Amino acid sequence: MVKRKDASSSDAMAGWNYEEKVLEIEEIIARIEAGELDLEAVFEQFSSAVESLRQCESFLQQRQQQANLLIETLTDD
Repeated sequence: MVKRKDASSSDAMAGWNYEEKVLEIEEIIARIEAGELDLEAVFEQFSSAVESLRQCESFLQQRQQQANLLIETLTDD
């Protein structure tokens, strides 16, 4: 069975929470800065943080687009 790549972004974001992702990123940064991880784990955690940052950026861009549409709707009246 092949997964569809055109699933809606809301389906992909189900159960996803912006604030939780930010906390995860902050925890990763704290562990890296504290020197708690070996080098391999640093790279793995860094990669995870980068992916989470991309998800957060996408989330914020979608919300900005929604806000812009709402503002346009208000100014059209």
